[in-house]
Amino acid sequence: METFLIILIVLAAIGALVSLIRGIVAFLKTSQADLTGTGPNVSGLRQNKMMWRRIQFQALAVVLVVLFLMLSRPA
Repeated sequence: METFLIILIVLAAIGALVSLIRGIVAFLKTSQADLTGTGPNVSGLRQNKMMWRRIQFQALAVVLVVLFLMLSRPA
């Protein structure tokens, strides 16, 4: 069970890293036209989506680490 949790923790951390990188790439692709336009732009929406996904993966990783620590504690 502990090995399975460790694998899930690593996958959640990789998911957070990938979301972070995709958010940064979306940020770097922002053009001047995106910044001066009215309303939300595609780049800004993608950045927001990726950062929210990163937060979700990080929260999942924290919950899994807490669960791992609770299960690995001696009774």
